[in-house]
Amino acid sequence: MIVENSIIQNKFLRVQTLNYGASLFEVYHKKKKINLILNLGLKENYKYKHPSVGSTCGRYAGRISNSSFKIGKKKFILNTNEGKNTLHGGKIGFSILPWKKINKTKDQIVYQLHSNDNDQGFPGNLVVNCTYKLKNKFLIIKYEYKCNKSTHVNLTNHSYWNLEKNKKKKINNHYLKLNSFKYLEINKNLIPTGRFISVKKSIYDFLNFENIGKKLDYFKNKKLNIKFKGFDTTFVIKKNIRNLVGTLKNNNSNIQVDFFSNLPSVQLYSAQNLNYKKKLFPYQGICLETQFFPDTPNKKNFPSTLIKPNKRYKCFTKIKIS
Repeated sequence: MIVENSIIQNKFLRVQTLNYGASLFEVYHKKKKINLILNLGLKENYKYKHPSVGSTCGRYAGRISNSSFKIGKKKFILNTNEGKNTLHGGKIGFSILPWKKINKTKDQIVYQLHSNDNDQGFPGNLVVNCTYKLKNKFLIIKYEYKCNKSTHVNLTNHSYWNLEKNKKKKINNHYLKLNSFKYLEINKNLIPTGRFISVKKSIYDFLNFENIGKKLDYFKNKKLNIKFKGFDTTFVIKKNIRNLVGTLKNNNSNIQVDFFSNLPSVQLYSAQNLNYKKKLFPYQGICLETQFFPDTPNKKNFPSTLIKPNKRYKCFTKIKIS
């Protein structure tokens, strides 16, 4: 199947998407003449394994411990692709699958994916719609999904943001503010322990705008395993009327990106492990993945990702680019 690109646009933004992974390939700021996200270069690269660049991650974004979970008394064994664990849905996750384009207008596109029962070990025939819509300065991402069996679903967009005009520059000169007072403690395999930790007076405090470069220096000066030399952290979003998640900005380009979502957390990933064909490199982008918590199927105290048979579910992320 060919990799097919589509463009939606208005007077502020031009967004290019791909059917493979229902991916964002370009988010172009027309006034500044800057693409705000990283991509793999050649569109054909999206057919093959890659670090989920701009793609939709599923069935389960994030990690599931020991590649298994129980629904009732029945245990489900998942495809393993990160040590003993499952990451972003398994070896053949949604990010490298071809989605079907089912609707397209000037400012909106809808992709659909059918995931069969036992796909990567997950139960049920799942149907997912991914919608990208432009409304003034907002890029809206909406997921709608339904399954014929009880199953766990966690979907996110995995774009690497870089607001510099020169994409070879690292994210050091970006500033981030998050609407979060707590983050999830993790073990050596990046699996949540179930404990919620206060961000106050810690490296994880983004309650005010913080320089990403200065934060990353903290990790670089520590004798840590490379996967810990940066953020791969789940921040719990404080509930608010506006659904505000946080804000990323860059003073060089004078661009600000505000994130809003009805999902309970955002995964901050500083791309310390990014490495793709000598085109993409560590710390070149920053991911703000709105989603449910990782390993929720095995953590009873986390907001549930279990969906009931034949019931339709929705979640959204709105991104204001100004």
